[in-house]
Amino acid sequence: MTLQEQIDTNKLPQHLAIIMDGNGRWAKQKGLFRSMGHENGTKAVREIVEASAEINIPFLTLYAFSTENWNRPKLEVELLMKLLVSSLKKEIKTLQDNNIKLNAIGNLEALPKRAKMELKDVIDQTKENDRMTLTLALSYGSREEITKTIREISVKVKNNLISPENIDETVINNHLYTQNLPDVDLLIRTSGEQRISNFLLWQIAYAELYFTDTLWPDYTKNHLFEAILNYQNRERRFGKTSEQL
Repeated sequence: MTLQEQIDTNKLPQHLAIIMDGNGRWAKQKGLFRSMGHENGTKAVREIVEASAEINIPFLTLYAFSTENWNRPKLEVELLMKLLVSSLKKEIKTLQDNNIKLNAIGNLEALPKRAKMELKDVIDQTKENDRMTLTLALSYGSREEITKTIREISVKVKNNLISPENIDETVINNHLYTQNLPDVDLLIRTSGEQRISNFLLWQIAYAELYFTDTLWPDYTKNHLFEAILNYQNRERRFGKTSEQL
């Protein structure tokens, strides 16, 4: 029985999020430029997106570029932006063939004009697809997102559009970048690092965390299936006892 055949389709994570880490180290290990790591990382993206759609995961969110990544060397940032544009152009067929809707979260206004235009074009072309929602976190930082949310709610309170006593989790959720997404069920991070790196801090409150030493360019659908099987063998209590469940 293959790994995929072992997966219980009734216990899939509804929202899977992945911190795609290790492109640079992958290239360094092979004596290549970092750019080759990023380019090979796009192949892993395609395989994992297709595999997630194949087993019917409704929501997949990939940490593609953080607010902190703007601090990387200028040439590397420029390369990543060019790679984003070229990847969007190349992958539109994959998205359409698999009935996948593209979504994006983050401070998208910070992206270069061409990247914003290409992103909007692919989002518009795939907006009617309904098999899976693929969300790219671009120029994304959870602290920035939460700060923006507090600022927006504060303005509404000041203008008497929201009363302070009515602020609850639903109000906060409705002001986040992820307002149309459910909470994360499973968060995967590749490359052996075991930290969250400012990613979806509010949304992963009860997510299962899964860390793997595999570098992102080497990550395959079987690695994904292993993570999902591990997730399915965990008991998710959400603060309750085993007996209550």
